[in-house]
Amino acid sequence: MQPFVIHKGRAATIMLNNIDTDIIIPKQYLKRIERTGFGEFLFDEWRYNDDRTLNPNFELNKQSNNDVSILITGENFGCGSSREHAPWALTDYGFKVIIAGSFADIFYNNAFKNGLLPIRLDKKSRDELSLLSKNAELTVDLENEKVIVGSQEFSFSVEKPLKNKLLLGLDDISLTLKHEDKILAYEAAAK
Repeated sequence: MQPFVIHKGRAATIMLNNIDTDIIIPKQYLKRIERTGFGEFLFDEWRYNDDRTLNPNFELNKQSNNDVSILITGENFGCGSSREHAPWALTDYGFKVIIAGSFADIFYNNAFKNGLLPIRLDKKSRDELSLLSKNAELTVDLENEKVIVGSQEFSFSVEKPLKNKLLLGLDDISLTLKHEDKILAYEAAAK
């Protein structure tokens, strides 16, 4: 996993509440175990018409939202079934940051495990960011816990252990491997 310190990118807004994991990545696409290849199915029911052509009315399909890496959205993002495929689809599409009012607990933790930064901001701040981001790039500074656009700053907070994992680019496996010498010593003694 790559360290996440500062991210600069453009934002798209889907200001809906209760976007569940089946909307993020529908169950029919969960047949693989690789973490890649899910981006094309992100928000599948919204992005595509029945004939698999792009729905021109969906926010991510608009020309102005090519190459977005930040999503501004509503409350309770990532609710529903616990599937790690949801952050996989978001990151495979190119998202690095999700800004919501709140997150489902399992999605929130899975996001950190996959290098995706979930930020909680109140509705007023999200509305302002949404407007400001139409003509400007956002800077997300994890170390200082700020989203910056122009001269405006929006503060957020992240639990220190989760923040440190992202800052250092550590997932659960790499955290375990930091103790490899102790693991090998234990295994040798157990023989």
